[in-house]
Amino acid sequence: MRIDLDPAATDRNSFYRLLTSVVVPRPIAWVSTVSRDGCTPNLAPHSFFTIACVAPPIVQFTSVGRKDTLRNVEETGEFVVNLAPEPLFEKINATATDFPPGISEFEAAGVETEPSLRVKPPRVADSPVALECALHSTLCLGDSTVVLGRVLHAAVSEDVMDGRHPEITKLRPLSRLGKDEWGALGELLEISRIPYADWDGHRPGDTR
Repeated sequence: MRIDLDPAATDRNSFYRLLTSVVVPRPIAWVSTVSRDGCTPNLAPHSFFTIACVAPPIVQFTSVGRKDTLRNVEETGEFVVNLAPEPLFEKINATATDFPPGISEFEAAGVETEPSLRVKPPRVADSPVALECALHSTLCLGDSTVVLGRVLHAAVSEDVMDGRHPEITKLRPLSRLGKDEWGALGELLEISRIPYADWDGHRPGDTR
């Protein structure tokens, strides 16, 4: 038996909590921006985040409502996506606080900065990966805005590399789940895709 829910007949917050509890785990874009006058750096986690395109490299995150991050991106055309690693869990959560404009989350949460190479917003010094982005476009959808940014430069710590490949157990990315729950790396599963030429007609899990 299932519970049937009609979004049009369900309270907005209730359906939001449903969506964010079942679309899991969600990677976190820890987005750094800077105000138009260049005086106030901003830092906030956004868990509606993914890759939009590979060639050219474009990433996207969604701002639910109009927040400092979105305003800064629209006014400056630049942002940085910093990987949100497990050791910085409490600081990442702290930067989600609804500080008023003019207060830097970097300073309030004690997050160290480092200069970016291609854009003005600073990077998170202790994050192992930073994607420096130029605004490609935005798309307004109801109460939210999808932000697409072209990756101009990627900075990856040597400490998380296995040869030329980032090692997931060293990256230790956090994810968002439902309610106030977060996910750490947990158990790893590894399997190769099956080329059609090697497909033998057996379904996955078939032990015959």
